[in-house]
Amino acid sequence: MTHARGGAADRPTGPTHQDLPEGALEPAELRAGDVRPGAEEVTPVRPAPAKPATAEPASAEPASAKPVGKARPTRISGTWVAVIAGLVVLVVLLVFILQNLDPATVHFFGAEGSLPLAIAMLFSAIGGAVLVALIGGARILQLRKQARRR
Repeated sequence: MTHARGGAADRPTGPTHQDLPEGALEPAELRAGDVRPGAEEVTPVRPAPAKPATAEPASAEPASAKPVGKARPTRISGTWVAVIAGLVVLVVLLVFILQNLDPATVHFFGAEGSLPLAIAMLFSAIGGAVLVALIGGARILQLRKQARRR
């Protein structure tokens, strides 16, 4: 007479704990809670469609060689990088201004004044940046107008 739990149908067919060497990991069949899909539930993996040949340099890595776990940069991370870079530039400018406080006479369109050399150079750099921004803005507007016509 067999016990309710001692029948041959209830015994595992694979390796048991006694068959394992000491320190070895137990097989997945013996782990409690193993919920991997069976052979009939696994879908085959299809290869990605071939991409048309592009004019990439021979030294470029294929797209599949990208690291999988690497996170893409976000807009906020880009903003923080810009803020930190801006702070570094401001510190460098402050050091420059504090080291160049010698008075300089500036003549501009008939006006004459005296101010520290670093401040005069800072004003000229700001004026140049404004000029470049105006020219760049005009070019952007011109390109947008052409794009709307098409």
